[in-house]
Amino acid sequence: MTRRVPTSRLARGSKLGAVAASSILRSQQTRMAMLGRSDEVRARMAEESTIRAAEQLVTVLGGMKGVAMKLGQMLSILDLDLVPPHHRESFQQRLAALRDSAPTVSFDDMRAVVEKELGKPLSEAFVDFSPEPIAAASIGQVYRATLHDGRIVAVKVQYPGIEAAVRADLKNLTMFAKFWQTILPWVSPALIDELARNLEAELDYFAEATTQQKVAEQFAGHPFFVIPASVPELSGRRVLVTEYVDGLGFDELRTLPQAERDRIGEIIYRFYVGNMFTYNEFCGDPHPGNFLLAPDGRVAFLDFGLFNRMDADHVEFELACLRAAAEERGDDLYRMMVDRGVIKRDAKVTADECIDYVYSASGWCLNDQDLLITPELASGAFLLAVDPRASEFAGIKSNSLPPEHLFSRRADFLTFGVLGQLAANGNWHRIAREWIYGEEPATELGRANQVWVEQQT
Repeated sequence: MTRRVPTSRLARGSKLGAVAASSILRSQQTRMAMLGRSDEVRARMAEESTIRAAEQLVTVLGGMKGVAMKLGQMLSILDLDLVPPHHRESFQQRLAALRDSAPTVSFDDMRAVVEKELGKPLSEAFVDFSPEPIAAASIGQVYRATLHDGRIVAVKVQYPGIEAAVRADLKNLTMFAKFWQTILPWVSPALIDELARNLEAELDYFAEATTQQKVAEQFAGHPFFVIPASVPELSGRRVLVTEYVDGLGFDELRTLPQAERDRIGEIIYRFYVGNMFTYNEFCGDPHPGNFLLAPDGRVAFLDFGLFNRMDADHVEFELACLRAAAEERGDDLYRMMVDRGVIKRDAKVTADECIDYVYSASGWCLNDQDLLITPELASGAFLLAVDPRASEFAGIKSNSLPPEHLFSRRADFLTFGVLGQLAANGNWHRIAREWIYGEEPATELGRANQVWVEQQT
């Protein structure tokens, strides 16, 4: 028996509501049960209550897919202190499963989506189509197939009814805003709005195919990026066909020697962050399921559903803020943040606080030293920058980041989180000086990239 993804707002909302209600009830019951108990017993009961609530949240997020699964993927990258330290590893492993686990949707149902979208039987479009999915995404799953011309391709197919499910999620995320902010205080209304805007775009696989083909052509022949070309003639709104890339997944990458992880980490950093500052466009969904290490040593980037193009003025503003913070020009930084609307003129924020805030979020690329990125470092920076429970920078966090910068900062934090999961080491500042100051590359990869860029002109 197969289980479909629930699509109605009521069905999906009731799942979130059940978590919210049981979480509140559990905490009330726990407080009542704690009366008269010893400190040790009270601590153990509180811990058990927290673990049960977190496990229930994982179960619901994994079953809902769509927007809820996006939050689960973010939680799998950034370790946000949802459970006690000695339970954290097993909890993160369960969250990580959200990146790759496919729901039990039958192949017949997924085949029907492909044939309806392409307007032809599967055998006419493909000479071979494996019924077993090779990967899963937040709104679809991926199959391996062979075209009649012999090319091996990856076929991403949306789950039946997922569009209705996503729209239900979007409504329920707003409805349960208070619940989210109780257990995940960093899930702000602005973040919910940003997820809503961008996930709507992610539903259109044909638009993604067009974007991916453009990026594949842009980086054709690159020394360490590889972007699989799309097959637009076999792609539609709910089906995306691209070249197949074989390679090592993230779990295998984490077992590689430190030097190789450092090299891969720099490539990931250059792709997700460096390209934003170099080309004013970037892929906004960094997470471990979206890249592979190809046999030739290049890193293949696979998902372009959340691709963003920024106005050059907005990119320059972010670079100017990084330069001002690195050079400790607090007055200049304060003035820029006020003029841009990042902080209000009447907010009780000092120039020094502005510098400290930028360092708290971006210090990993502002300090001129080797830095081993750990999950704790990445998550600590994220929480310090956005979590209202942290008293630091309360004046800045009470203001809303303009929408044009929210998406880029989210991509930056998630890249930081991925590098933390990879335990990559490097002088990130020396790498970043290429786009912050326009300096000559300081690394072997940077020099290889520069040669390639010069060959394109």
